[in-house]
Amino acid sequence: MKISEIFLSIQGEGVLTGLPTTFVRTSGCNMECDWCDTAYARDEESGKKMSIDEIMVKIKANGVYHVCLTGGEPLLQEDSLDLVKILADEGYFVSIETNGSLPIDDFIALDPSKVTVCMDIKCPSSGMTEYNKIENLAKLRPTDELKFVIKDGKDFEFTRKILMAHKTQCQIIFQPVYGSDPKWLTEMVLQSGLKAYGVRVMLQVHKLIWGDKRGV
Repeated sequence: MKISEIFLSIQGEGVLTGLPTTFVRTSGCNMECDWCDTAYARDEESGKKMSIDEIMVKIKANGVYHVCLTGGEPLLQEDSLDLVKILADEGYFVSIETNGSLPIDDFIALDPSKVTVCMDIKCPSSGMTEYNKIENLAKLRPTDELKFVIKDGKDFEFTRKILMAHKTQCQIIFQPVYGSDPKWLTEMVLQSGLKAYGVRVMLQVHKLIWGDKRGV
């Protein structure tokens, strides 16, 4: 696998926010989102080639049992599924962060008590809406997460239409683009019909603690 970095931090996004977690960030992505905060991991050649055994050694050294496989886009890595299966078999809980452009079937088939899929739908401000694989929405389980990174009113309206047209049973996260106004987004949710969908408005907690930098 091509790995950009492996580090210990807390989970800063989604329903597992705050949990000590080992992050395994793969290199290579098939998108170029305008507000991407991990652009350094887009180029596959920027990563270090590591075997699953080498990755496991680093994970075990951190002494925590939550692992986040992220990127880049981890589903582009052929060995990602094997790594997740090994981690689950060894008692780890794994969250997989994916940009929503690739099939998730193999990961959805895994035990939801051990593996969760955290999938994005890209809004207009990303410049990448054409890559959304909408058919993934119906496959997400109650334990999985669907995240919308929202910058402005156009993004919010896009998100509203997606949720109205495609019913899903998973956890729904609204995350403001870093540096934008979280109060505006929160009030939009409270004033709209989307409040009935159980939407969570969540910030990137790791950035509130350490700022927008690598390895946190």
